Amino acid sequence: MRLKDLPADAQPREKLLARGAAALGDAELLALILRTGIAGKGVLALAQELLDEFGGLAGLLNTGADDLKRIKGLGGSAKRAEMVAVLELARRAVAQRLREREVFGTPGAVKHYLQLHLGARQHEVFAVLFLDTQNRLLALEELFRGTLTQTSVYPREVVLRALHHQAAAVVLAHNHPSGSAQPSRADEALTSTLKAALALVDVRVLDHVIVGAGEALSMAEKGLV
Repeated sequence: MRLKDLPADAQPREKLLARGAAALGDAELLALILRTGIAGKGVLALAQELLDEFGGLAGLLNTGADDLKRIKGLGGSAKRAEMVAVLELARRAVAQRLREREVFGTPGAVKHYLQLHLGARQHEVFAVLFLDTQNRLLALEELFRGTLTQTSVYPREVVLRALHHQAAAVVLAHNHPSGSAQPSRADEALTSTLKAALALVDVRVLDHVIVGAGEALSMAEKGLV
């Protein structure tokens, strides 16, 4: 069904303006971004297909532009660009909040931010959140890419970047493109190595977050940091 065929009070835009965004379902909100469907498929059906394909909003927000190409109707650049723009806005909004307040003041905020940043990557990325004395975000930097091992992540580089930002603490992070967020023995060894190196310059390692498919695991919460 086309949006214009719905009763006026059931059309997403009018419903949003009259009752607020919270009154809309996920597919309705997504339909407002997509605006139009394709031949034989209305925009609401297209929105629902996207949610089903990527596992809901969380999965969709972790999706890259290339992943969207396989959805019929998103092969063109305009709609994909708009979807990626929404993702980037969400990422920046969370980053702004982390800069303005203590990072761990909101449970799950760091994991959410890192899921948005690393969840869609098809290769391994090692990143560091540099924090000030009040645990507010100074910067996020991706320092290493590829197959991450204790020997491919250089403690000296992490220490130098921490000194550059005058960081008091850091949160380490990397992704597992294979899907599982469970830490390996190598992850534990790498965390210990970096923790010891950063301690020499009085920088604390508060956590090491591993991002998998649709989830993020805190090694600190598991007692591994």
